[in-house]
Amino acid sequence: MLSLDIGATGMLAQQLHVNVISNNIANMTTAGYKRQRPEFQDLIYQNKQRPGSTSSDVGTLVPSGIQIGLGVKPGSVYRIMEQGSFEVTTNELDLAIAGKGFFQVQLPSGDTAYTRAGNFGINNNGDMVTSQGYLLEPNINIPEDAQDTIINNSGEVLVKLPGQTAYANQGQIQLAIFANEGGLEAIGDNLFLETESSSTPTTGNPNEESFGKLEQGILENSNVDVVEEITRLITAQRAYEMNSKVIQTSDEMMGTVSNMR
Repeated sequence: MLSLDIGATGMLAQQLHVNVISNNIANMTTAGYKRQRPEFQDLIYQNKQRPGSTSSDVGTLVPSGIQIGLGVKPGSVYRIMEQGSFEVTTNELDLAIAGKGFFQVQLPSGDTAYTRAGNFGINNNGDMVTSQGYLLEPNINIPEDAQDTIINNSGEVLVKLPGQTAYANQGQIQLAIFANEGGLEAIGDNLFLETESSSTPTTGNPNEESFGKLEQGILENSNVDVVEEITRLITAQRAYEMNSKVIQTSDEMMGTVSNMR
């Protein structure tokens, strides 16, 4: 009975659905996290009678035919890149991007990764780094004796040094944008890598055309909507139960045939 295999594909699909939802919920308080959504596709069909085939020697056509579907499969898991809500932290090194763009981060391998999480700190050399200690690109150094740090909407890093009235410019933060943000590869630690699907990044200064502006002392929260995720979780659970019921019913039908005398 095909229904056994069809029900099994449905259960596997909903299991993946729940896995994606659970990851979204687990990261509901992760700065800069972008929620994911699975998409499913129907499997190949068996043609018992092909639509449009002739049904007589005078050329009459079958209007719909008989096609039996073989279940469902995961098509893709999209990442929804819409902006999350903002949270005021008053930490001078917390940055949020209002609009499009990613911060650039240098990995220990020398590769460049990209992130929307702007919770930066300073390492022992005074360089701005992520919470994992990865350097921000281009490198920004904050002097140890800096009395105040201002990062404006355009990404300029200005510091007040002892004995000086004017702020000194310590560098320029740049952002990267992609033609297809959903094509980025997530590697954990709030970081993404470029792929052939995402295209090569275009870099520029914040608040320029096509680039978002920076907000100091603010963090971008996850864009997970808890109510929506719980609703989807209930839907996935019910779909899983119904597919298991298909398998149970098919088994009972096969048992009926086996017990015929």
